[in-house]
Amino acid sequence: MALALVAGCGTADGSGTADRPRPKPRAVAPAPAKVERIAALAGCKVNIRTEADELREGVCRTTAGDYLITTFPKEKYKLTWLDSASMYGGKYLVGPRWAVSGKPGVLERLRAKVGGRIQELRSPGGGG
Repeated sequence: MALALVAGCGTADGSGTADRPRPKPRAVAPAPAKVERIAALAGCKVNIRTEADELREGVCRTTAGDYLITTFPKEKYKLTWLDSASMYGGKYLVGPRWAVSGKPGVLERLRAKVGGRIQELRSPGGGG
């Protein structure tokens, strides 16, 4: 019986498992939509500055740079917020029901910790 189990571990050419492709590293899954949770993942103690039905905002001040975390109870509020933010242009780190604004270098470092994607918003005049 043990022989059958051991024999089942090899490949047809007898090369064993060493030649199997290794799985690619997974991307970081986006953080949950809660200001405090995103801040904790980023290593920041957040200062909440806005509490509203449509959004919550908190500021993080770090040696790498400051950033603003905004969370939304529904995706539609995030989309409306991003549409409004496009008048200013710039880059934002965006995940499910949240967005982070800050300098591009700070956003790249945060992305490695909290996931999401960098989204560039363009102002109507093409600047930003």
